[in-house]
Amino acid sequence: MTFERDAKTLELPWPFTGRQDELELIRRSVAGGRHGIAVTGPAGRGKSRLVTEAVRGTDCARVAGTPGTSGLPFAAFAHLLPETESLHRAVQLLAGVRLLLVDDAHLLDDASAALIHQLAVHGRTRLLVVATDGAPAPDAISRLWTGELLPRLALEPLPREETAHLLAAGAGGPDALTVNRLYRLCQGDLRLLRELVDAVRERGLVHRVPDSAEWEWRGPVPITAGVRERMAHLLDRTGPGERETLNRLAFGEPLPTDTGTLDLDALEHLEAEGLVHVDEQGAARLAHPLHGPVLRAAAGRLRARRLARTPGSCAAALDAETAALTRAIAATDVRALPAPVGEWLVAEGAGIPPRHAAVRARFARLRGELREAAAWAREGLRTAADDPSCRLELTLAAAQSGHPEPTARPNGPAATWSAAARGDLDTAVDTVGAEPYDAVRLGTPERAAGRLTGVFAAHADALARGDGPALDRAAHALEERGFLLFAAEAYAQAVRAHRDPSAARTARTRAVALARRCQGARTPALSGLVLGELTARQRQVVTLAATGLSNRQIAERLTLSIRTVGNHLYSAYARLGASDRDALPCLVELPETQPA
Repeated sequence: MTFERDAKTLELPWPFTGRQDELELIRRSVAGGRHGIAVTGPAGRGKSRLVTEAVRGTDCARVAGTPGTSGLPFAAFAHLLPETESLHRAVQLLAGVRLLLVDDAHLLDDASAALIHQLAVHGRTRLLVVATDGAPAPDAISRLWTGELLPRLALEPLPREETAHLLAAGAGGPDALTVNRLYRLCQGDLRLLRELVDAVRERGLVHRVPDSAEWEWRGPVPITAGVRERMAHLLDRTGPGERETLNRLAFGEPLPTDTGTLDLDALEHLEAEGLVHVDEQGAARLAHPLHGPVLRAAAGRLRARRLARTPGSCAAALDAETAALTRAIAATDVRALPAPVGEWLVAEGAGIPPRHAAVRARFARLRGELREAAAWAREGLRTAADDPSCRLELTLAAAQSGHPEPTARPNGPAATWSAAARGDLDTAVDTVGAEPYDAVRLGTPERAAGRLTGVFAAHADALARGDGPALDRAAHALEERGFLLFAAEAYAQAVRAHRDPSAARTARTRAVALARRCQGARTPALSGLVLGELTARQRQVVTLAATGLSNRQIAERLTLSIRTVGNHLYSAYARLGASDRDALPCLVELPETQPA
């Protein structure tokens, strides 16, 4: 079924999501006796939206650089200065401005840039300056941070988890594999992210995930005008052998450089230009994930037919990926492992063999990537609806996310975690069988005595002894091996075991940071953990919401506006790794006597 365009999902602009640390840093930098801050980053990273959010509700003057006004003195300040003034007079006239936001500072005319610099030198006006990396900027602007007049915040890409929350705004978000695909393609460019999401919706390329509010995107990348403009430098390559080399990589990457299939002279030129990357094993691939789709779209039908690979031609490579993932699981090392063939097959909508899908799902689940595990399991079930391994992985991922299948009658590990998700820990512990480490995760390490080895045995021993420092060490070892959910649980158990309050706070912080990366995990060990990471007001609002009160009821009880309650909940969801209030009872410790 084609996913219908949803007005709430697509309302402009997207809600502000994540960036809590950066938001607080900016607010502190423009408060009190601080001089301000410069925020820089590539185009499309969300700089302007971030600073706008940071100064919301404050008395703030705003100016902005614009293309084409570089020859007009003080063009950016036309609305603040009565007429063309000298620099000295302009500084005097703006002396009463306490906070000035300067957007697109790299586009300022020289006089406006000099004025900003003088305001920074005098220090009476707090400055919030936004500039784009890689774009030529007036010297007076770049000297703000190189001359240490203002601290500089170089904005990093929005993390994958926060990108998922952004995409989930409105009526349901994309499944984990679609999130991964969009995240890889956009590489932190939020304008491109929005452009692609709008394009796949408008072209009918998204579909509802069965029995879910999520949507998925499989099939081609829409080559929009914006995408084509961004990739113009790629399509203009006309050097000897360059276009043919790019096309070969577009249809078959990664390709070995030692088999004679690639023009090495052209490859060297392309690598020097940053269009191709060659890894330590001598495999060449295109430098940007969008390069391939753009080149394939520009190729003629005959060339595409000659160069294109088919799902059938990938069988050996897919088997190799399956074997590599299986070896990693057996070696108890689930750190990120490249497996691009399976991802390509999913993106193309070509169908995944259930054996590969089940291994991918288990690998993701062990890493704590529960939504991704569920998505891989569903891919396998599309190919073989009754595959037991994929069905098991789907059930485990759902249960450890706090959503047991209501009609299922699971056994084995599925029974354990389904009972845990329902809050029946006695049954959960009683059903632990072939997976003794489940007993440790559920807080009963004695049931796993003598049945574990390595880091799992160390975790069980530390928990049995109630040894907080040893639990910290076990958690660190689990994290190093990629078991992020297990590490979060071990740190959470350490919080309760530590006698030193400072050590307990550190363990809590580490547990929360890891739990946020586990895609909505809601296991007994994590219950009640993350509430301490919220502000006092957020804790009040979240606790009341978890008991079932509506936003209006919470607003009346706390004497707040309904909108303020909604804002607190939205911020709390981002910190708790939850998508809605249905998840809150699993994440917070409710008082024994709940509010009426």
